[in-house]
Amino acid sequence: MRTYSFRLGGCAEAISIRVKARTDLSVRIGIAPVTSPATPDPSLAAESGISVPTRLIALVVAVTFFMENLDATVIATALPKMAEAFNVTPVDMNVGISAYLLAVAIFIPLSSWVADRYGTRRVFASAIVIFTLASLLCGLSQNLGTFVFARVLQGIGGALMVPVGRLAVLRHTDKKDLVKMIAVITWPGLVAPILGPLVGGLIVTHAVWQWIFYINLPLGIVALGAALWLIPAGRGSAIRKFDAKGFVLLASACALILGGLEWLGGQDANGLPAGGGAVVLGVIFSWLAIRHCRNHSNPLLPLGTIAIDTFRVSIFGGSCFRLAISALPFLLPLLFQVAFGLSPVDAGTLVLAVFAGNLAMKPFTTAIMKRYGFRKVLLVNGLIGVASVVACAGFSVDTPFWLIAAVLFAGGLSRSMQFTCYNSIGFADVPKDRMSEASALFSMFFQLAMGIGVTVAALLLRISMSVQGHELQAQTSDFRAAFLGVAVLGLLGLIDVFKLPEHAGASVLRR
Repeated sequence: MRTYSFRLGGCAEAISIRVKARTDLSVRIGIAPVTSPATPDPSLAAESGISVPTRLIALVVAVTFFMENLDATVIATALPKMAEAFNVTPVDMNVGISAYLLAVAIFIPLSSWVADRYGTRRVFASAIVIFTLASLLCGLSQNLGTFVFARVLQGIGGALMVPVGRLAVLRHTDKKDLVKMIAVITWPGLVAPILGPLVGGLIVTHAVWQWIFYINLPLGIVALGAALWLIPAGRGSAIRKFDAKGFVLLASACALILGGLEWLGGQDANGLPAGGGAVVLGVIFSWLAIRHCRNHSNPLLPLGTIAIDTFRVSIFGGSCFRLAISALPFLLPLLFQVAFGLSPVDAGTLVLAVFAGNLAMKPFTTAIMKRYGFRKVLLVNGLIGVASVVACAGFSVDTPFWLIAAVLFAGGLSRSMQFTCYNSIGFADVPKDRMSEASALFSMFFQLAMGIGVTVAALLLRISMSVQGHELQAQTSDFRAAFLGVAVLGLLGLIDVFKLPEHAGASVLRR
């Protein structure tokens, strides 16, 4: 046994990597005490004798989470340039955003079954390859049809990439380390929607739009190499038969609800009947899918984990809150550009105050949750988050920039804390052998909430414009109505938290 010690400046925690070959090699990095990695689930096919460096796996998953969420928003400010290149109108380019979100929502239910059937490492690595190659194809596209096809491929890769990567982390993390690992995975996903519009604006202004997608290439190559090196090839102990009917029902429900809301939130009044009909049909398919999953002996998406109180709160109440918060990266840049007359770059820069709040809160998140517990933090911090959304409704063209930045910074603090709380408590009481189904369910609700949040915000904006007679351009009062509407949704999400016992999720908060 040989031990080699290294220190990296600025690292607050230790990472332990143990490789078993002719001799054991232990590498310790950082300044905090090293803890043993979690023991893998015995039902999984683990690497022979290799202790999993969980933190490094979490960092790899975080990179892929960042890529997925960045690509959902980064093209927003580049649509006019891309439309010009494809010889279509900017409105036609919205199909590129919708196709990506729909593909992600449709294929997420497959992630649990595919990971159990083919192994975590193989599926995760394949998803990274699909996502990266699709990014290259997006940049090489010469027309709208090819671009939409590439975006669908990106969505398929993203639908498998993050849920399966999260599953790899959850299967090899002790309960006492769960909060830290979830925080590592979550934070980049919070940052990407904030940085997306600014990054897109800078690239379009100083380079060509293709680089919006080419930036994924080096990230994808690094993530692929790390995935093949770090992630075990574990599979589920029992391979379920593929539930084709369940997949059709779940995929149809997700596609109809997201697509219908997209139509309702559009600017074309002719889309109202079709959008409303699609949403109603999506609800019917959802009911059929739930009934099927409850009655089927081996459903594609088992629903048993919903009976766990902490998990149920995370996906139901948590989805309401995520829906409200995810509307802000959409509403704020529009408010600053359309109502206040700021440039895309200036608007994106102002929204960076939210990112600064996310960044500032990260070092304190775990300590605060351990000090006060999930229930108290979710309630108090949730009210602060809702208040920050309400405060956005008070912005006007005369509001000083420093005050806007201060409100957005406070909202960023609350946003980061609440997302990490919901994500951590969701898996606090889930047994290791049920992490696969829990991860797939969580990912589906998470993606639907993020996608629906934008469409609901657009719908509220449109309703206000119609009521107030602002048909041509949204005014400050219309944005005020939209902010207040999503704040109500965030408040409704906190009702579930009241049902939690005082010490809910305590198993993952042990010191």
